[in-house]
Amino acid sequence: MKNAIIFFLSLLTPLCVGMAASNDTEGRGPLIDHVRPNKAIKTAEREAFIRVDADLTLVPVIVTDEHGRNVRGLAKQNFRVFDGTEQRPIVAFSREDAPVSVGLIFDSSRSMRDKFKAARDAANRLFRQLNPEDEAFLVTVADRSVLRQDFTSNLGEVGDALTFVGPDGTTSLLDGIYLGLEHMKKAHNPRKALVVVSDGGENNSRFTFQELLEKAVESDTLVYTICLFQNPQSLEEMDGPNLLQNLAAKTGAMPFLSKNLNDFGGIMETIGVTLHNQYVLGYYPPDNAPSGKYRKIRVQLMVPPGMPPMQIYSRAGYYVPQK
Repeated sequence: MKNAIIFFLSLLTPLCVGMAASNDTEGRGPLIDHVRPNKAIKTAEREAFIRVDADLTLVPVIVTDEHGRNVRGLAKQNFRVFDGTEQRPIVAFSREDAPVSVGLIFDSSRSMRDKFKAARDAANRLFRQLNPEDEAFLVTVADRSVLRQDFTSNLGEVGDALTFVGPDGTTSLLDGIYLGLEHMKKAHNPRKALVVVSDGGENNSRFTFQELLEKAVESDTLVYTICLFQNPQSLEEMDGPNLLQNLAAKTGAMPFLSKNLNDFGGIMETIGVTLHNQYVLGYYPPDNAPSGKYRKIRVQLMVPPGMPPMQIYSRAGYYVPQK
C-alpha cells in the first residue's frame, strides 16, 4: 500500500454495500438499488478525496438484500470492525464508484465443452457493465494458463480474444487464478478484482489452494467466482463449488453457483454492478500487531429497524504492513 492513497467517495447514487444499526437514513433515498449508477455523472459532482497513510488497513465491504441486489445509503456508524477480537475505530469511510482493474479467468478445458458457448456469451455482458475508465485482461485455463489479452480499456478486445478460444485439455485452474493475481501487479487502478468462470474441476495445477489464498490476500484483490455446476463428471468437478466458494469468501467477494446456464448472463451483470459499488472501511491495526503477520478481521453490520435481512461480504484477514 502506498504512502498516500486517494480514495474517491461517491457522493451520488452510491449503490453499495453494508447494513447498519442506525436510523440515520432519512433523506438518503431507498437503501436497495434496482439499477446501476449513471456513468455520465460528472467527476466533480461524484468524487471527494480522502488521504490515508500506509499504516491504514482498508476493508472493501459488499452487502446485498435477499434477492442479491446491492444496498446503499449507509453511514460509518453502521459498521463495526474487529481485528482479532478487538473492535477498532473506523477512521476512514467511503462509498465509491471508482475505476477498477478486472481480470477474467476463463476455464477453457475439456470439462467446459457443454457450457462453453453460454459462458463465453455471458462474459461479454460483464464487459458491457464496466465503465470507459476501467481496464481488463483475459486469462484462459486448460492444460496451461495463458494470458490471451493484456490490460486494455477497449473492453471489446477482451471479448474478441475469447472468440478464438475453444474447450480442450485438462484444468490448471489454481495456476490460472495465480497467474491472474500476479498480473494484477500491473494494474493501473487501486481497486482490483478477478472474475473466475469454471466448473471448478481442478486437476492439473502446480500451486496449492493454500498458496493461492495467500497470494490473493497479499494482492488485495477480490476474487468473484462463478461455478457452472451442471452434470459433474468427476470428483474434481464435484468439489468445484466448495473450492470456488472458499476462495471468494476469503477475499471478500461474492461466490455464485449456477446450475442453469440461462442464469449466467444475469450473474455477470450483477458482478459488473457490484464492482462499482462498494463501501471501504479504514482502520489502524492494534499497536502490538507484528509487521508482516496475518491478522483475522471481521466486519459486523447492524440492520436498520424495519429493513429485511442482509448478506455481508468482506475479506477474512490481511497482512500487517511492514514498518
